[in-house]
Amino acid sequence: MAKLTIPPPPDRRRFRQRLLTWYKRHGRDLPWRKTDDPYHILVSEIMLQQTQVDRVVPKYVEWLEKYPTMTALAGAPDAEVRATWYPLGYNIRPKRLQSIAREAVAKYGGELPSDERTLRSFKGIGAYTAGAIRSFAFRERAAILDTNVARVLFRVFVAAGDPKSHAMKRHLWDVSEALVPSRHGYDFNQALMDLGATVCVARNPKCLVCPMANGCAWRTSPAPEP
Repeated sequence: MAKLTIPPPPDRRRFRQRLLTWYKRHGRDLPWRKTDDPYHILVSEIMLQQTQVDRVVPKYVEWLEKYPTMTALAGAPDAEVRATWYPLGYNIRPKRLQSIAREAVAKYGGELPSDERTLRSFKGIGAYTAGAIRSFAFRERAAILDTNVARVLFRVFVAAGDPKSHAMKRHLWDVSEALVPSRHGYDFNQALMDLGATVCVARNPKCLVCPMANGCAWRTSPAPEP
């Protein structure tokens, strides 16, 4: 496998421009994109773990009607919280979400902090979720790397090696961090996720309508990864 390198500045600029242009026409309309409340962003990110967007949307709305703040969630009975979460599954998630709320109430007045180190000190908030909160709630320049984003970046810029290896994941984080623009980082990260969720999908990607088709390493590789 060739040495892993960060895309040079001209390639980064071209990628950003194409992605943001595409996003203006094809970005998804989702309820958590209409708020900058860190708690609401956290709820959406926890719900979206292992669950499809169309199942999350109604539950997200219901959840925030019942628990509109960290304080409301922190004070709710555990059994009620689990029942409200149903039928999303993976029941460790509501437990972790409520634990985060209780810690935030106890230590930070019911608010989530904006710095990465403190965010990641909460059990249940990893690198991706911390990046999402910083980018989408606090509008900071922060990289994200979930499954969809990793697939896009691997295909466009690498297309060789094991995309699931630790070294590759670290490299894709580095690529994501290099690509985030100093302005429009919010739209850029939302666009990355949308491209991976709707076009650069795992099976049967829609390469003919992809804004990155011209110059995509995966399309021109001799044996593309499925």
